[in-house]
Amino acid sequence: MGVSNLSTVREWTTTSSAGLCPQRLLLEHVTSRWGVLVLLALEERSFRFSELRREIGGVSEKMLTQTLQTLERDGMVHRDAKPVIPPRVDYSLTGLGREAAAQVRALADWTDRRTAEVAEARQRYDAARA
Repeated sequence: MGVSNLSTVREWTTTSSAGLCPQRLLLEHVTSRWGVLVLLALEERSFRFSELRREIGGVSEKMLTQTLQTLERDGMVHRDAKPVIPPRVDYSLTGLGREAAAQVRALADWTDRRTAEVAEARQRYDAARA
């Protein structure tokens, strides 16, 4: 990732008249609360909308729809609508989406390995300020 120096970080934190810089906007899409979970779920297999909503849990229909549309627009999710009755729509990752999901998976795995260590750090921090 290209965030190895201060000038790159500054570039990513500067907004233009059009809004956030493209890299930061993409990073927000991929690492959003629901974006992460959609990418991780679809990394396993394709899902129909209702299956994906159950798989993720806690996401509203509106938020899942918005997240899928955003990731589809970004080229990470493929929406396959079949012309049948009742309508059938399947969601899967594109090549770009699989690459993003692998990066998110690495962060999720790190988080899983380090959660206890972070909890201990929080306890030390809170105790020092009590």
